[in-house]
Amino acid sequence: MLRITELRLPLDHPDGALREAILARLDIKPAELIDFKVFKRSYDARKASAIMLIYTVDMTVANEAALLTKFAGDRHVTPTPDTNYRFVGRAPETLAHRPVVVGFGPCGIFAGLILAQMGFRPIILERGKAVRERTKDTWGLWRKNVLNPESNVQFGEGGAGTFSDGKLYSQIKDPKHYGRKVLNEFVKAGAPEEILYVAKPHIGTFRLVGMVESMRHDIEALGGEIRFQQRVTDLLIEDGQVRGLTLASGEEIRTDHVVLALGHSARDTFEMLHARGVFMEAKPFSVGFRIEHPQSLIDTARFGPHAGHPLLGAADYKLVHHAKNGRAVYSFCMCPGGTVVAATSEPNRVVTNGMSQYSRNERNANAGIVVGITPEDYPGGPLAGIEFQRRWESRAFELGGDNYEAPGQLVGDFIACQPSSAPGSVEPSYKPGVKFGDLSTSLPDYAIAAVREALPAFERQIRGFSMRDAVLTGVETRTSSPLRITRGADCQSLNVKGLYPAGEGAGYAGGILSAGVDGIRVAEALATTLLGAPVSA
Repeated sequence: MLRITELRLPLDHPDGALREAILARLDIKPAELIDFKVFKRSYDARKASAIMLIYTVDMTVANEAALLTKFAGDRHVTPTPDTNYRFVGRAPETLAHRPVVVGFGPCGIFAGLILAQMGFRPIILERGKAVRERTKDTWGLWRKNVLNPESNVQFGEGGAGTFSDGKLYSQIKDPKHYGRKVLNEFVKAGAPEEILYVAKPHIGTFRLVGMVESMRHDIEALGGEIRFQQRVTDLLIEDGQVRGLTLASGEEIRTDHVVLALGHSARDTFEMLHARGVFMEAKPFSVGFRIEHPQSLIDTARFGPHAGHPLLGAADYKLVHHAKNGRAVYSFCMCPGGTVVAATSEPNRVVTNGMSQYSRNERNANAGIVVGITPEDYPGGPLAGIEFQRRWESRAFELGGDNYEAPGQLVGDFIACQPSSAPGSVEPSYKPGVKFGDLSTSLPDYAIAAVREALPAFERQIRGFSMRDAVLTGVETRTSSPLRITRGADCQSLNVKGLYPAGEGAGYAGGILSAGVDGIRVAEALATTLLGAPVSA
């Protein structure tokens, strides 16, 4: 098959225009184009009055060899890469101990699924509840101000990604096309097939719930075992080799291979691992606020007269500003047509995040507006970033009224350094609620100064971004893990053999797709170790 990239057509092109564009690009006759399929469709909206669709197309042609010769050196006409997934091997009939996966978020799901598909019958431990029970507990915080520290936005089947936009795009390098395996498994589990070809696919929370359940059933049908409400409290290490782990119930599980697919909020587990001497190091992350605008404002600013076009959907954005104090301020986890959600996992702390459904039809757009920080901002070792996060989450709880409401401020008032008393034309979506006031003490001074400078700068890119009535809700602190459980080229801990740090909590992913890809990578590394030597694909 051949692949053409960068085929550009107007937004409202007629049905047959893509075929005609392929024929013209290759300079072939209609009979020579046997079949074609869209691999990816994106858009270029830099000129809102003339938005272009950009296609990557795979096709079967009658004279492939001749065309490859003709277009040799043209990087936009190439052989279609092989994206089929191939397992590194099959498990032996007997194993001394089954591998264990700790965590059942996107990374743990795919690590468990790949191991199960290879016949390794993994045991998967998840500290939270099954996804439907977990959803009830999460709504308990949002509607009744009641937090369950073991079942919430961060902990439970599906991980933090379940209560998000369900974004399935990433900028990671993926030479082995693991991302395609992730998307194919999601489609098999019930995701819409469009995630295979749209440039920025998303699923939404409601669909993710059913998909996670379906993937759990697949793992179980292959001999895997998922145990909920099983919190790991200790790790057994002998002579630098993991030999088992202990659960909060007191049960001990013997194993020589553990995948640590922890989320970025597994703070007590990080503390246990540090106490056991597992090598880890502090890493950069970001803190800031959630900002809300009318989605219609973002649509108009990005798409102009094409706002509301069904192929474009709700508009997103990506913004960066380098402040005078040296801090980078950027938009994070932008959720078109979504809501700001309570995302704490610890009592007496407030954390915000964003989510949206597949339809993306809520009235507000929201995104994190966050400031990059480094370990120099929180010296004290690998766990210092956790204490930094806790400090500002506790402050947000205090500013919100000590009842899980979040502190908020109108953008105009924030820029003018004056408190807000009530919302304006933009109704905040955060539940349990927003207490308006002054956010100037909710984050370090350098972060406040950088955001104050960035908001008017973003106005130059999106008209209306610094509108007075836009709402800032605090605080967003868990953009990524504050530490990295460092691993080697074999994906094992630097100083504990058989321990495979993986995913977002270990510092190796950021989002559903990259976490799933890392789960596959680590499962393959574990399987290769168990099999004794690499197995050719």
